[in-house]
Amino acid sequence: MLEVFKDLWLNSGFAGMTIQQGAMIIVSFVLMYLAIKKKFEPLLLLPIAFGMLLTNLPWPGGGIFHPEWFEGEINWGALGGHEGVEPGLFDFLYLGVKLDIFPCLIFMAVGAMTDFGPLISRPSSFLMGAGAQFGISFAFVVATLLGFSGNEAASIGIIGGADGPTAIYLTSKLAPQLLGAIAVAAYSYMALIPLIQPFIMKLMTTEKMRKVKMEQTRPVSKTEKICFPIIVTVVCVLILPTVAPLIGCLMLGNLFRECGVTERLSDTAQNALCNIVTIFLGTSVGATAVGTTFLSWETIKIIGLGLAAFSFATVGGLLIGLLMYWLSKGKINPLIGAAGVSAVPMAARVASKEGQKANPSNFLLMHAMGPNVAGVIGSAVAAGVLLSIFG
Repeated sequence: MLEVFKDLWLNSGFAGMTIQQGAMIIVSFVLMYLAIKKKFEPLLLLPIAFGMLLTNLPWPGGGIFHPEWFEGEINWGALGGHEGVEPGLFDFLYLGVKLDIFPCLIFMAVGAMTDFGPLISRPSSFLMGAGAQFGISFAFVVATLLGFSGNEAASIGIIGGADGPTAIYLTSKLAPQLLGAIAVAAYSYMALIPLIQPFIMKLMTTEKMRKVKMEQTRPVSKTEKICFPIIVTVVCVLILPTVAPLIGCLMLGNLFRECGVTERLSDTAQNALCNIVTIFLGTSVGATAVGTTFLSWETIKIIGLGLAAFSFATVGGLLIGLLMYWLSKGKINPLIGAAGVSAVPMAARVASKEGQKANPSNFLLMHAMGPNVAGVIGSAVAAGVLLSIFG
């Protein structure tokens, strides 16, 4: 009888659990709490946390995910079961990340949900979206000074773009060993935008500036909305071919929305496709957060650099907003510059809310959406530049 219980124990996960795995399971519980109770980006943070839980539970005789099979080139032989180890569920799901399928499909969904009208009607919003990419440059330089390699620094810097799919896309290509930490940092800080940005906004602007009411922008024709995604795709891809997958999918989704003849495709991209891919993307990215790589000083540095990247992205957008305020002689509210980070539409809502605090009759949401969607394009272009340099 004792032998039976001994065999049961040795064949269970409890016998093989390490301190690192136990610690990561606790981390996954904390992330689940933040997603469910505090509602920190729950649609993606919850799948990430559960993927983290599953990958760190001991699996006698194998595992649900084998990150070593994806270092550099994909080990297709191991995935086929030719090396004596049975592949796990997340080994197959992670192919969607490694092969850039999931981030691009998420971008297609974002494009289908995004109205580029405010950006088209005020092209100067591109400048504010570009200014918000300052956070990427700042975090890249600091990460390099802290000893990270060029590939790792580029992956950490992209957190400042406030764009989760872009961060996952670039990191999976340049520094897959950091994917779990970067994904958790990116989506955690995106959820904290309503806490991070208002302080910086008040620090850099006066109450008089925040009270500025902006005039209604010109109406945008249907023809303009249809031509915009096509033109942006052609221009961006010709200048920077490495950005083709992200920009192409983003603009295709937007074309579904605006052309008026593909309502079913637009609806599918915005809802069913987006939800399915979010589940697969979140759980497979969470599975990369194994204790041996996640529990390190590097992770702590990444989390700190992520906060700095988000903060300086806001600063960069606000600086361009202040410049536009002076050039327009007080007609442009500088708060909309903070919406240049590409967290759509959260950053635009925060800018609008701060404007209303200063002036209850002030409605900045549609004005802030211009820099906001410009930031989406800007972060994708920044990822393309980094990929062309370090890829």
